[in-house]
Amino acid sequence: MIRSFSLFVFLYLFWLLLSGFFTPFLMTAGVGCALAVTWFARRMHVVDAEGHPIQLGTHALFYWGWLFKEVLKSGWDVSKIIVHPKLPISPTLVRFRPSQKTEVGLVLHANSITLTPGTITIEAHAQEFLVHGLTRAAAQATVDSEMDQRVSWCEGKA
Repeated sequence: MIRSFSLFVFLYLFWLLLSGFFTPFLMTAGVGCALAVTWFARRMHVVDAEGHPIQLGTHALFYWGWLFKEVLKSGWDVSKIIVHPKLPISPTLVRFRPSQKTEVGLVLHANSITLTPGTITIEAHAQEFLVHGLTRAAAQATVDSEMDQRVSWCEGKA
């Protein structure tokens, strides 16, 4: 029940954020829409630890801040590669074993790698990730990385 309430509050706040208008009609419409979506989500049995991971709590906020900084740094590195006259790329594939144990942690880690410019997760399994990097250094940086440790901390393992 707490997940349903949390989902409702999150959806309503998201509605208010996107709307930007605070008229009684729109605020009431937001409540109605948030209630309807929460009801549909409960009927579809997707209000669970995977569908609405409130167990990540404030750890997720700190992780997203760190990830945003990493995306900016990687974006800058990729931009420098693109404008370099010799285009110094060395496409590389690496395989490694992630340290996450939960599905939410594995998905968060795989998606974080893909969000970071210059790398993409090609395969993600509990036993192994296959990652493509624009450069050898970018690919190797995903193996036993700070991101792996931070995702584990975020999911509550470390």
